Amino acid sequence: MVAGIGGASLGTEIGKSLSLAGKYEIYGCDVSRTAYGLYDKTFVRTYLIDRKNYVDEVLDACLDSGARWLIPGGEQPNALLGAASESLARKGLRLVTNSAEIVALFSDKDATFKKLSSCGVSVPKTQVITDAADIARVGLPCIVKPSSGTGGSVSVFFAVTTEEALVYADFIRRNGVVPIAQEYIGDEEGEFTIGVLSLPDGQIAGSVALRRVLEAKLSVAYRGRGGVVSSGYSQGYIDRFPDLCRQAEHIARSIDSRGPINIQGRVRNGVLMPFEINPRFSASTYLRALAGFNEIDRYLGYLIAGVLPTDNPIKPGWYLRSLTEKIVLKEEEK
Repeated sequence: MVAGIGGASLGTEIGKSLSLAGKYEIYGCDVSRTAYGLYDKTFVRTYLIDRKNYVDEVLDACLDSGARWLIPGGEQPNALLGAASESLARKGLRLVTNSAEIVALFSDKDATFKKLSSCGVSVPKTQVITDAADIARVGLPCIVKPSSGTGGSVSVFFAVTTEEALVYADFIRRNGVVPIAQEYIGDEEGEFTIGVLSLPDGQIAGSVALRRVLEAKLSVAYRGRGGVVSSGYSQGYIDRFPDLCRQAEHIARSIDSRGPINIQGRVRNGVLMPFEINPRFSASTYLRALAGFNEIDRYLGYLIAGVLPTDNPIKPGWYLRSLTEKIVLKEEEK
C-alpha cells in the first residue's frame, strides 16, 4: 500500500518503481478525490481516505486489500504514519520508511542541521530567525524557509536584503511555523540529489547521485538577482559520482539512518553541503530505478527475504521528466 498518491508526487513515483520490479501487487490511497494516483492503473485498487481519521482509515485500507507493507508517499504521510508505526505493527503492517527517531528528528530543520554539525558534516550556516542579527550571522543573500514542511521547496524564499528576509520570516511565522535562514550556496559546482539506502542494522545498501539540471522550468522554483532555487521536480544526469556518494553515505552513517534518506545539496570546493535531508524515499526514486538502482525493490527484498538483490550497473545518462494528463469521467469519480 502506497499512502499519498497525488499527481507528480512521491507516491506515484513509488508506484512506478514497484511496477518496474514486476513482482508486487500494488495498492494506493489518498485524501483527495482528485489525486492523480487514485485513477492510475499502476494500482490494483485505490482508496479515498478521510483525512480526519487518517491513520485508522489507511489501516482499514491495508486490511481490506490484504497489504502487508505500507510505504508513505510524501512528507505528511511519513510523519503521521511514522508516529503510529508501533500500533500499525501490532496489526501486522510493516511501515517501509526510516526509523521513527530519524523521521521525528528530520521533520525539524533546525534540529536537523544542529545534528549534522555535531556529527562533523559540513552544512550551510543555519539560524532560527528572531531579528536582524540572525540574518547577519548567516549572511546575504540567504534562503528563508520553514523549519518544517519544506518538501518540494514549499515556502522557500531567496532573500537579498535583511528587510526581505524578515518579511519572509514573518510570513512563515504567521502560518504557525518557526522560520530559519540558511546560507546560500551557489550552484557553480552543481546541485545534487542523492539517495542513500541503509538497512535496519545500519549497513549501507547503496547510493545513487543525480546532478540536477537547473535550466528546465519544471525544476526551478525561483531564478533571479544572482540566485536560483530548485523545485521539487528533480531531473538531470545520473552517474556513479563516487566521491559525492561516499560523502552522502558518511552522512547516513553519522545520523544512524535505518532506511531510505534523500540528501539534497550543493557542492563547494568538492564538499557536499546538504541543505535538505528527507528521511524517506524521494520523488526522484523512479529515475534512480530506471538507472538501475531500484531502492524500493532492494529494501523490500531485504525486509521480506533477508537478502539484497544483485547490484545492477548504473546506466549513466540524462534522466528527464515532464507532466502528463488524465481524464476522469464523472462516473469514475471516487
